[in-house]
Amino acid sequence: MDRWSVQLGNKTWWTDHMMSYDWKKQSGLAKFTLPWFDDIDRRFLEGAKLFSTADNPFQKLMGVDTLKGKRVLEIGCGMGFHSELMARAGAQLAAIDLSPTSVEATRKRFELKGLQGDIRQMDAEAMEFPDDRFDLVWSWGVIHHSSRTGRIMRGIERVLAPGGEARIMVYNMGGMPAYVTIATRYLLGFWFGKVLDELLWRSTDGFSARFYSADLLQDQLSTFFDEVEITTLGQAADVVPLPRIVRPPILKLIPLKKQREIARARGAYLFAVAKKTGSQNRP
Repeated sequence: MDRWSVQLGNKTWWTDHMMSYDWKKQSGLAKFTLPWFDDIDRRFLEGAKLFSTADNPFQKLMGVDTLKGKRVLEIGCGMGFHSELMARAGAQLAAIDLSPTSVEATRKRFELKGLQGDIRQMDAEAMEFPDDRFDLVWSWGVIHHSSRTGRIMRGIERVLAPGGEARIMVYNMGGMPAYVTIATRYLLGFWFGKVLDELLWRSTDGFSARFYSADLLQDQLSTFFDEVEITTLGQAADVVPLPRIVRPPILKLIPLKKQREIARARGAYLFAVAKKTGSQNRP
């Protein structure tokens, strides 16, 4: 498919499927209300508990203690949970999303909670910000859904000021979900003309998605950034890759410290910290 068709598919999918962690309408709460936001935030944090020992691992991953007065851009604001954390930390926040539903949700969250932020609908492949504008670019599980992820990486380097950082999460080719897909779908799908890339993105959320090996992500980011550090993060499903209904009793048999070790080894996510120490010759 051409780039425009993929981006239209992405926009349509995320507009129709809010990132609320409530795919089966479990809560029954009215959307975009304070109780609804509190409920989806709880679900989000529950899924992140193996990332670190902190009550809110995202605060550590973002470096919230350093954000006061910093110019911060979030690419893919979703329902606004991360945007809220950074705004509360004192960041001068701009947040963008391809989906109008996400923009509406994040704006409503900020309105209800009395927060300030510049929240816009925008395609990250064609960001409308000036060069050297931000001190931090944050993006959690977003850019791998784009039709041209490399174009977004180049754009991130452009809008980052010298000395700035990008903190980005993408799907891990070496993670448990990828291995499960290979074991259960690829061996058979291969004989029916299915390629691994398609089977992987069809196994996850969104209209399209890319999975990265750590070395490929390191190589691609190093094209645009001076320093790149990558770690692996995982969830309970990466520790015990079984249906949710049977997973909890098995997890109880595994010490939490060991669960975190397993998640770090076979987690579904790659988290990159990329630093721009000076001006670059942009490709």
